[in-house]
Amino acid sequence: MSAVLTPARRIGRFELQRVLGRGAQATVWLAHDPRLDRDVALKLLDPTADAQSLSEWLNEARAVSRLAHPNVVPVFEADEYERPGAAPQPYLVFEFVEGPTLQQARRQRPAWPAKEAAELMLGVLDALAAAHAQGIVHRDLKPSNVLLGSDGRPRVMDFGIAARISDKTLTGGGAAPGAGLGSSLGAIVGTPGYMSPEAARGDAPVPAMDVFSAGVMLAELLSGVPLLRETDPMRAVQRVQEEDLKLPDSVRVDDVLRGIVQRALARDVRARYDGARSMHAALSAWLHPNAETPPETALAHGTLEFLLRRMRHKTDFPAMSDSVVRIQRVATSDTESLASLSSEILKDVALTKKLLRMVNTVHFSQAAGGGVATVSRAVALVGFAGIRNMALSVVLMEHMGDKAHAAVLKEEFLRALMAGTLASELTPLAREGEDAFLSSMFQNLGRLLTEYYFPEEALQVRQQLRAGAHDGAAREAAARRVLGLGYDDLGQGVARAWGLPDNLQRAMRPPEGDVPGRVLLPGVDRLRWLGRSANALTDALLTDDGAPQQLALLKAAVLYAPALGMTARDIVAKANDARGKLLFLTQAMNLHVARGSPARRLIEGTPNVPAPGVAELADGTVAVARPGTSAPVASALVASAPGTSALDMSAPPAAATQAAATQASPGPALRDGLAQVRALAANGQPKLNDVLQSVLQTVHLALQCRTVVFCLRDPRSGLLTGRFGLGDDQAAVCAALRIDPAQASNGDMFAALCARGADTLIADATTGPLAQKLPSWYRSTVNAPTFLLLPLMHKSAPFGLIYADKAEAGSLKLDAPALGLVKALRDEVVQVFGRGSGG
Repeated sequence: MSAVLTPARRIGRFELQRVLGRGAQATVWLAHDPRLDRDVALKLLDPTADAQSLSEWLNEARAVSRLAHPNVVPVFEADEYERPGAAPQPYLVFEFVEGPTLQQARRQRPAWPAKEAAELMLGVLDALAAAHAQGIVHRDLKPSNVLLGSDGRPRVMDFGIAARISDKTLTGGGAAPGAGLGSSLGAIVGTPGYMSPEAARGDAPVPAMDVFSAGVMLAELLSGVPLLRETDPMRAVQRVQEEDLKLPDSVRVDDVLRGIVQRALARDVRARYDGARSMHAALSAWLHPNAETPPETALAHGTLEFLLRRMRHKTDFPAMSDSVVRIQRVATSDTESLASLSSEILKDVALTKKLLRMVNTVHFSQAAGGGVATVSRAVALVGFAGIRNMALSVVLMEHMGDKAHAAVLKEEFLRALMAGTLASELTPLAREGEDAFLSSMFQNLGRLLTEYYFPEEALQVRQQLRAGAHDGAAREAAARRVLGLGYDDLGQGVARAWGLPDNLQRAMRPPEGDVPGRVLLPGVDRLRWLGRSANALTDALLTDDGAPQQLALLKAAVLYAPALGMTARDIVAKANDARGKLLFLTQAMNLHVARGSPARRLIEGTPNVPAPGVAELADGTVAVARPGTSAPVASALVASAPGTSALDMSAPPAAATQAAATQASPGPALRDGLAQVRALAANGQPKLNDVLQSVLQTVHLALQCRTVVFCLRDPRSGLLTGRFGLGDDQAAVCAALRIDPAQASNGDMFAALCARGADTLIADATTGPLAQKLPSWYRSTVNAPTFLLLPLMHKSAPFGLIYADKAEAGSLKLDAPALGLVKALRDEVVQVFGRGSGG
C-alpha cells in the first residue's frame, strides 16, 4: 500500500499518522492507539458514503468479530466518530500488519515456486475454513485482500461483502431471504477475474465460491500471469460462466498439483471442492505425502464430506444407497416383519431384479436352497441378514455402463467381486462365508467410489503406482498424496454414513503389518486377514497370463497359508474354484468383459505351465526359487488345479451361452450341485421344495439353460402341469406345460415319453420328421429348438417331470458322465418324494 503523509488528526483516541490505502467509500490509515501503545489500521468511512457502504461497514464488523484466527486480520473495535455539526463517521480498527499485500508482492515476483505457493495458500485456506465454519463466505478473495506479514504468514482481510450461509443453502436448497450478513444476495458481487461462475450469475453464496477464487490465486502464483485476461469487467463476468479456466500447460508442476488446481477451478460447483477445508486437505497431502491420516480424523475429512455431498446430489452411484439405508433400518429392527423388508426391496425395481439374480447364483445356492422367484421367498430362505448383505454388494455394480470410464470401473468391480468370492472359498466355516465375501469385497469400497466419482484422481493414483510397488500400503500412500486420505479411510467413512453393521465396518479395514504365523481364530480379526489375503491373491491373478501369474499366485499362497490354516496347494485350488464361481456371477449379472481386458484373467483359466524358477517335486511339493536365483527351494505344498476354460464374455448373451456349452464341461458344477442336494436330503427331514429348487438351479446354471421347469401331476385331472421354474420364460413355459400321459397312444410325443419314463434329450427339433412329432400346443407356445425331459416315476407311472431347454439348436449337449449326474439329481427328488417329505 502507498504511504501518503498527511497532517496529524485524531479519531477518538486514535492518532492518524499516514494513509495506507484508499477505496471508493473508505480510507485506511496507519494510526496509533496511545492507550495500549500500539499501531493499528483504522478504516474510516467517508462522510459522503451511501447506505450500501454503511451496510458493508456493519457487515464487515460483524463478520470479522466472529473470527479469531491467525490468518484473519482481526478487528479490535467498531465505533463512530462524533463530528461537531455533522453526522457521525463510522470507523473500524484492525490489527496493523506490517507488510505488503499479495498483489504488491507479485509485482516484484509474478511466478512463485510450487511449494512456496502451496504453503502460502494453505494459510489463506485456513482463514477461509474458519469463516466457512462460522457460515461466512468471503465472496471477494483476491491478492489485494491478502496481507503478507513480516513473518511470512498470510492474513485475509476485507470481509465487507461477506455473506452468511443459511442451512438451506448448505444443503443445496438456495438461500433464505435475508440469510446473508450483507444485503446483496441475488446481486453480482465480487471482483471480475476472481469471481466464481455461480457468483457471476448472482447465485446464493456457498463456500465453493471462495474455493474458486483461491484456485485462481494459486494458478496465478504458479503461472505468474492473470488466469482470465479481460479489460472489460462485464466481459470477464460473462466469460467465467461460459469458459473453463485452466492452469497453462507451460507451467511445470506435477499432475497431482495440477489436478488440485483444476478441481478448484471446476465450472460445475458439484465437481469443485465443496469448501476450503477440502481443498486444504488435498493441498496439504501434496505438500506432505508421507504424513499419515489418523482414522479418527479421516471420517470428518474434507474429501469424505465432499464425496458424501456429491453422492447426495449425484445418486446414480450407488443408485440404491437410499434403498440400502432403508433396508438396513428394517433388517436390524426387532419389530419389523418379513413383509416390511420385502416391501422396502420392492420399492426399487433395479434392486429387486439384482437381488433375485444374486440369490439364484451358485454362490448363494446353499443358503437359498435353489431357484427363488419372489422377494418374499428370498427373504424367507436367506433371512434378514442375508438379504441385507446382498443389497450391500449389489449396490457396487449399478449404472457402471453409464460412465465414460465404464471399462476401468468394471475391471475394478470384478476385482472386488473376485476378492469376495475367493475369501468365501478360503473359509471352511459356512457361517463365516457370507461375512468373508462382503468384508473382502468392501475392502475395495473407497477404491471403487474414487474410480466412479474422481476418475482423474484415480488415474493419478494408478500412474504413481506404475513405476513402484502395487501392494496395499503403496496404494494407500498414493491415495493420500492425491486425495488427502487413503482409500481405506474413504470407504470407512462412507460405510459409516450408510449405516452398515459395525462388524462389517470393522472387518472392511485391511490389517497392517506382517502376516501372522499362526492360525487365526474366527472373528473380526480373521475376517480382516481373509480380506487382505483374498485381495492379494486377486492381484496375483491379475498378473500377466502364464508363468508370471502362476509364480505370483504361488508366492501369495505361501505367504498367507499359515494364518489361514491351509496349505498353499489348497489356496491355489480355491483360487481356481473362485474363478469358476466368478464366471457364473458375471453371467448372472449380464456383465461382459471385453477381450484383452486384464479382468479376463480373473475368469479365464491359465494353462498349468511351470513358471521359471518353479519346479514340482516327486512328492507333490512345489519348489520356488529365491529372488535373484534360478535354483528352486522347496517351500510349501502347492499344486495348480485345472483352469476354467476360456469364455468370450464380450460376445452377446446367446453366443456366450453357446460358447459356454461347447467350451466348458458342466461336470464340475453338476457334481457340486449334486453334493449340495444330497446334503439337503440327508439333513433329517428335508423340505421337498428346498431340494426341488436346488436341483432346478443346478441344472439351470450347469447346463446354461434358457428355462428349467418342474411339473407335478395334478391329482384331479391327472395332467403333469408346470408348477415353478427358472429362467426368463419360466412363467410362460409353466403355463404351457400340460401333459396328459393317457394320450401317449394319440401321437403326443411328450405324453408318450413321460408314460414310458424315458429320459430324452432332443438336440435339434427344428428339422426332419422329429419336428412334425412335436405336439401343436408346444409348437405354438414354447417351441424350443433343443430340450431335455426327465420324468419322475413311481410304480411305473409318471408323477412329475423336469423340463429344460435352450434357445440355440444343438447347444444342449451332455456326455455320458454329465447325463449320469443329471439323472442322479432327478433321482434325489424321487427319493425325497418317496420318503413323503412335505414342502
